Amino acid sequence: MGVEIDIRGLTKSFGRQVIWRDVTLTLPAGEISVLLGPSGTGKSVLLKTLVGLLRPDAGSIVIEGQDICRLKERDLYEVRKLFGVLFQDGALFGSMNLYDNVAFPLREHTRKSESEIRAVVREKMDLVGLVGAEDKLPGELSGGMRKRAGLARALVLDPKIILFDEPDSGLDPVRTAFLNQLIVDLNQRIGATILIVTHDINTARTVPDNIGLLYHRHLAMFGPREMLLSSEESVVRQFLNAQRVGPIGMSEEKDADELAAERDTELPPLPPIPLQMMPSDGVPRSRQRPPGQWCAENGIVPPAGSFGGSDVGADPAAAL
Repeated sequence: MGVEIDIRGLTKSFGRQVIWRDVTLTLPAGEISVLLGPSGTGKSVLLKTLVGLLRPDAGSIVIEGQDICRLKERDLYEVRKLFGVLFQDGALFGSMNLYDNVAFPLREHTRKSESEIRAVVREKMDLVGLVGAEDKLPGELSGGMRKRAGLARALVLDPKIILFDEPDSGLDPVRTAFLNQLIVDLNQRIGATILIVTHDINTARTVPDNIGLLYHRHLAMFGPREMLLSSEESVVRQFLNAQRVGPIGMSEEKDADELAAERDTELPPLPPIPLQMMPSDGVPRSRQRPPGQWCAENGIVPPAGSFGGSDVGADPAAAL
């Protein structure tokens, strides 16, 4: 099962350039969270900070009672075994076939015999649908297959936390949909805490339990999926609905003149909140909330047509 990650007051700079400051959020154990934000806002930097590859200037990251920002390298090495990471391009070793790529963490971090390693590798490759491709080199694979191979490698140590750095990068919409379904099924099967950095709005709207948005060197909002998808906050609304009107510009934030020119522009209505993606077997994840529950509990009327046009979309009280 996954573990909770408690982040408090996290600040990171490179020289005089502040990446983000005072980032505070809790990634609930066993849930899927998505982190959004304009390009260049430090989403990947946050992932590297979570695994201890970068040290923050201030703040804490507490996992299983340990603040990894203050651990010695030896202790940090042990905590990293809780993590599995899928990098943007899979980060596979080009000279190794898929079997050896997936087996690498087991050979590096465990004392398992080759027969034990073979059993684990086959299990994980079966999980991501790559049985039969063990002898292929990364250069012989499609982008989607490389992503799945990278995911199999991230899973071999049975991590409690899985980080995805733009898993949809370079994939077409169909393969992105397959990968999203794989993530949801994986969460149901092993209960890991999952954080996905993505720019894909459909992924953000349908996959996670929680959504966060980094903007202008701070965390603009983080909370349950329905909270952000029904939000009237300008930066959240602009990003999630892919609008040009709002505080985000080509260079992250617009200047005062641009914002003044847009002041009287009428924003389009929020789109309906879609149903959350279900596991393939149709059984809800253990932490999955009923559609409309958050809106009902907080007295929010979601956009018309939300949740597949059910009564919940029209009357939040129907969710209770």
